[in-house]
Amino acid sequence: MSDEPPSTLNNMRTQMQRAQEYAQVTENVFTRLKHPERTLEVSLPVLRDDGTEDIFKGYRCQFSGARGPYKGGVRFHPSVSQDEVIALAGLMSSKTALVRLPYGGAKGGVVCNPKELSRDEIKRMTRRYMEGIRRMVGPKMDIPAPDMNTGPREMAWMMDTYSVYEGHTIPEVVTGKPIELGGTPGRIEATGRGVANITEQILNYYSRSPEDSTIAIQGFGNVGSWAGRLLAERGANVVATSDVTGGIYNPKGIDTHEVGELIESGGQIGDYDGDIERISNDELLRLDVDVLIPAAVSHVITADVAEDVRADIIVEAANGPTTPEADDVLAERDIPTVPDILANAGGVIVSYLEWVQNTQEYSWTLEEVNADLERRMTEAFEEMMDAYAEYETPDLRTAAYTLALDRQATAHEQRGLFP
Repeated sequence: MSDEPPSTLNNMRTQMQRAQEYAQVTENVFTRLKHPERTLEVSLPVLRDDGTEDIFKGYRCQFSGARGPYKGGVRFHPSVSQDEVIALAGLMSSKTALVRLPYGGAKGGVVCNPKELSRDEIKRMTRRYMEGIRRMVGPKMDIPAPDMNTGPREMAWMMDTYSVYEGHTIPEVVTGKPIELGGTPGRIEATGRGVANITEQILNYYSRSPEDSTIAIQGFGNVGSWAGRLLAERGANVVATSDVTGGIYNPKGIDTHEVGELIESGGQIGDYDGDIERISNDELLRLDVDVLIPAAVSHVITADVAEDVRADIIVEAANGPTTPEADDVLAERDIPTVPDILANAGGVIVSYLEWVQNTQEYSWTLEEVNADLERRMTEAFEEMMDAYAEYETPDLRTAAYTLALDRQATAHEQRGLFP
């Protein structure tokens, strides 16, 4: 085995390569689909509260715009890099195609640790970032959204910065905004709701139900906590979860709402003192459960971990949690893995619904938004399972990428190559 750390970009291209065998895509178009259209790097001078200035590095990648405006989140994290942003933009291109949204894919980020910044420093950095990328974004060009360590607050600042330069309010330039600024109900919990929907769908496919299933969730941030709470409401028994401080486990189940409230109040899993057993993140991945949901960071399920996985099903809530080598092991062991480009697509679906409402200057109810989200997720799941059966792909990821590649390739071929 190589000692090189896993690369999200290399993993994405490997996954695309595996799907090429089944997709209706020419070699020329496939070559184009593997590379981003453009990537911008910006230097962000930010005034700190003590009067000093620091330079932060930011990125925005537009991977593919053949199917519509670019769409993708903005993350603030120390691990942000150009390769990571390119890879995540590519994943977003496949994701929007898979769930049939009229978008391409993009991603952005700033290399920073938000925990070391004050609210005002984060505000100045966010506004400076939006100023740095504003020439390549816009409501019909590229629509940013929240991602890791960003949320409605940062989207409000980004929208305001863009609007100031344009001279009038343009809420549709970003999604994931506060409700009062054109945000849509259901956006905050959308990704977790989509994960819960897909978990229920895959259980039903294998003649199971949430009521008879145990769930382990690695990562209890926004996505993991909402997935856990919504699955518990559907009758599932969430027996374990974790964060950077470690994990908790109770075979009888944990109170997902209680743990979720602790996290929302600024606490951590390590602070929880309920009736639980302390476990590590590594131990959580190896628990004997019906469904394992990795909802934290990339590359946690390696080939070695895959050999020891005792879950019957994996649903990827995080981006790129499973390496291609692990996919091979899981396929050999007949452990179905619902890929990230479907499982965590709920966020971009509801972002699309927010954008549509903004462009129409109209709003929908929470019930209407949730119903549309569940319908789109269910249809995409059924199409993936049909492709899995029809093409006899080795795993669900290859089936999902086959559909995504077909749809992107069709758009490229119909538009032609300029000049």
